[in-house]
This record gives sequence, structure tokens and C-alpha cells, in this order.
Amino acid sequence: MFYWFMKTFVLGPVVKLLFRPWVKGLDNVPAEGAAILASNHLSFSDSIFMPLMVPRPVVFLAKSEYFTGTGIKGRLTAAFFRLTNQLPMDRSGGAASAQSLNAGMEVLRNGSLMGIYPEGTRSPDARLYRGKVGVARLALQARVPVIPVAMIGTDKVQPIGKRVPNIRRIGMIFGEPLDFSRYYGMEDDRMVQRSVTDEIMYELMRLSGQEYVDEYAAVVKLRLAGKAQEAAPVKASADPDAGQEPAADGTPNETPGTTDENSHNPGAPTAPADDGPELPGTA
Repeated sequence: MFYWFMKTFVLGPVVKLLFRPWVKGLDNVPAEGAAILASNHLSFSDSIFMPLMVPRPVVFLAKSEYFTGTGIKGRLTAAFFRLTNQLPMDRSGGAASAQSLNAGMEVLRNGSLMGIYPEGTRSPDARLYRGKVGVARLALQARVPVIPVAMIGTDKVQPIGKRVPNIRRIGMIFGEPLDFSRYYGMEDDRMVQRSVTDEIMYELMRLSGQEYVDEYAAVVKLRLAGKAQEAAPVKASADPDAGQEPAADGTPNETPGTTDENSHNPGAPTAPADDGPELPGTA
């Protein structure tokens, strides 16, 4: 009830009035039955904009930190995420992440729509990064189609670190459903998982027009954070009054491993050892 009320009478009208979203391919979202909406991830606001444009409810896997905050703000944040059909996703890997994926499986088995960010975190620079194989595991185990969704311009509305959004137009493109039935029964094959994930990322690249980088976004964020920390003492000595440069938005538990950062081809499967934790992306 809260989800429907917010979508119909509160957030929906405000978003449509202020941000004037344009949408293409919405008819590719099935009117009934389970499916995965796999989206690129440019902004925190993606989880608000996209579900508002889809007629059916969309359940997202959101990082577990949103549900464990303390104080009044933390409790209100956790309540908001639960009431807006979002489930906690543990990104630490291992059994904890597997349990989170099981919650996603239940959503799909119940015939609902699930939203996932295969990149695992927001893009640090508006480019499209390597997808994690959790989206492939879910699609193959649940035997559901994957609808690629390209968010357009949301990074300009709310860049990483910015709390108050800029008022400007945004868009989204819903691609044709991707059918992976040829791989059913092979969901535990790491090469199949990587091949399915790369096909999804290729469609996102094609729809969004983003430059593709065959490296995990979380690794790039950690590298940027390290550079910021290294540069901070130098800046402080040059200008004692200058504040420390803020670190990039990324946490150690997001680290999925490294890949060949010079490659820009999302279509070719890579070695299983490079795939990192088997979890779909979260904000």
C-alpha cells in the first residue's frame, strides 16, 4: 500500500513534473510473470526514477548498510527502503551474499519483477563497467528473461556525493528481453555465467551509448580513493588551510577482484578466476 501510495500520489507526480522523464521500450516489460530488469547504475536516484516509470512494482536488492543505520535517520532510512520494496543485499561475499541472492530468487519465483545493477556499484565516471555474474546465476536458476535498462542523464541529476539533486530531464530505455534458455541447466558453469553477464553488459552499452571498461567499478573506486589519500598530505603541506580531498564512494567489501583494465570488449568471456563474488549489483 505504501509503495503504491508513494508512486501514485507523492514521488510519481513530483518526478514527472520536475524531471520530465522520457521513456522508450516500456512495452518490453512483461505485463505479468517474473523478469529481471538489469540496469546500468549512474546515480542513487536510479532506484527511484526507474520503478516510477514501470507500471508493475519492482523489487530491488539494496546494500545492507541502508537497513542497519542507527539513530532516527538510520531507522527512517531502513523503514523507507523496506516500504519501497527493497531487500537488503550483503556484499561481503560467501554465505552471506548467497543468502541475499536466495531472497532475490524468492521474488522471481513469486512472479515479480526484480531490479539489479550488474556493475555492483555506481559508476565513478559515467562509463559502463564489467558486470558481476550474480545476475546470470539468478536469471538461469529462476529461468526468467532479462530486460536491459539504460538510464540516461541521471549522473547529471545526482552525481556521487551530492545529496540535493539537480533539476534536469532524464531518460531511460528498456531493451528487448534477453532469452538465455539455451543455457538452462548450466547455471553453475562459470564460463556460462560470464558469457551471459557479458551479453547483458553489451546490450547495456549499446542502449546507453556509454564507453565500456572491462574492469570492476568497485576496484576503480578503491584505486581512486587510494590516490586521494596519497594526495592529501601533499595538498595539506602546500596549503595548510585546504580541506582534505574527499575519497571516492567505495568500500573494501565491494572489492570483486581485478581484470585487464585495458580491454574494452564486453562480449568475450574471461577466465573464471577473474569473476569476483557472485552477487548482483547494489547501489
